[in-house]
Amino acid sequence: MQTLLTSIQMRSVDEYTICNKPVSSINLMEAAARAFVHEFKNQIQNQDELISIYCGTGNNGGDGLAVARLLKEEGYDRLSVKIARFSQKSTPDFDTNFERLQFSGIRITELASSNSLSNENASIFIDALLGSGLNKPLERDFKGLVEHLNSLNKTVFSIDVPSGFFCEGTIDPFVTIFKATWAISFQRPKLNFFFPESVHALENFRVVNIGLDEQFIQAQQSGWKLIEEEDIRLMLKLRKPFTHKGTYGHALIIAGNIETMGAALLCVDACVHIGAGLTTACIPQSGLTALNTCSPEVMALVRSDQHKTPLDKYSAIGFGPGLGTSDDTLHLLKEILEQANIPLVIDADGLNTLSKHPKLLNKLPLNTILTPHVKEFDRLFGSHQTWWERVETAREKAKQYQIIIVLKNQYSFIILPSGDVLINPTGNPAMAVGGMGDVLTGMITSFLAQGHNPEQASIIACYLHGKAGDILKMKNGMSVIPPRYIIELLPKMV
Repeated sequence: MQTLLTSIQMRSVDEYTICNKPVSSINLMEAAARAFVHEFKNQIQNQDELISIYCGTGNNGGDGLAVARLLKEEGYDRLSVKIARFSQKSTPDFDTNFERLQFSGIRITELASSNSLSNENASIFIDALLGSGLNKPLERDFKGLVEHLNSLNKTVFSIDVPSGFFCEGTIDPFVTIFKATWAISFQRPKLNFFFPESVHALENFRVVNIGLDEQFIQAQQSGWKLIEEEDIRLMLKLRKPFTHKGTYGHALIIAGNIETMGAALLCVDACVHIGAGLTTACIPQSGLTALNTCSPEVMALVRSDQHKTPLDKYSAIGFGPGLGTSDDTLHLLKEILEQANIPLVIDADGLNTLSKHPKLLNKLPLNTILTPHVKEFDRLFGSHQTWWERVETAREKAKQYQIIIVLKNQYSFIILPSGDVLINPTGNPAMAVGGMGDVLTGMITSFLAQGHNPEQASIIACYLHGKAGDILKMKNGMSVIPPRYIIELLPKMV
């Protein structure tokens, strides 16, 4: 997994790299500019585009000046540079790149204030005004300049981070930020790129390697990690010769009700398709025909008031999709918590029942996995104004109850009992369809049944769930992905 760092930590990485590798600060800036230009060329192949590069006078502005010179060398001739000279201060590396640019033939305009703007005909802006060191909202001339440029609705490429954007902490949707079509981030994505409020600042981001010391980065203390494909390869247990259905566990899915059997069917079908050796659905009598028709591989355990559900033969339990929040669900949840000494996933109406009876949180077995979406999370743990606050609460509650919380989002946050946050990078808006959470619950339960520990099961399921959606979107061009299409693809994912 990649260790993710705050902006202050990333500056210390810059300093360490300069001190301990044979590279100067100006050459590191050159490497960053080259990496940016390489990605820019992948996105903008028409060299006749009119491009304006807006630079501050700090190191981010120095990056912009270097980018201008390198783009010129690559054949992008219709360039202009606008320098926001709103103070007399500049950094040494900015000054060096300013001198290098003098003989490039690129037109340079200096802006003394936001009132000195000229007509802007460029179709593409490159934002090099202010970098990741910003610690207060844009104001005065920078605020006026950015507001003006935003009003022109151009394609914008931000160098490292959109100007005015805070890399971590609460994102204020009302502050002025240079809105980026693309942010090309250096070495690591910024933490806040993964939070929904970032939509006010950027549409897309890419990360480019600029040669910072990776060992030093990975050794830093951080509660934030980014899951990588290699992690999944290492965690997945490949099937070996002479194994049988008993090798891969027996999953129990307690789900569905008279009017909500669809949730149960999606959950159990995902459980089967991702590899549980045996799957049993604990459902109402009325759901038997649907289950036998749609998922003939799944065994049925009819729910009734006459007997308790025996748990000793199961390897993992998924509880909640489509159950409803009646007294019957409450009694069933209490029964499960009293007996459960096997891995447990609680989703949907299981979570809603917990929110109505919060004392039950104290009875959750260690490493129980909760999989709330945003509304379910707030019902459980109180209303939140921002996603940063929500994740901080999740860290607190995961430590308090020693559970795993999978806080679902385009980039889902997997919060461990330690309070560490693992960010899942897969998934896309085409998956914003009812039933996706039921599929994920079935997948997590299946991986638990197959012998993965709760942390691994959460990581693998979230990654493959999103990856399947990404494959369907990219290869099949699907703008909306019904959950059953994800299920059909799952056997190819493991």
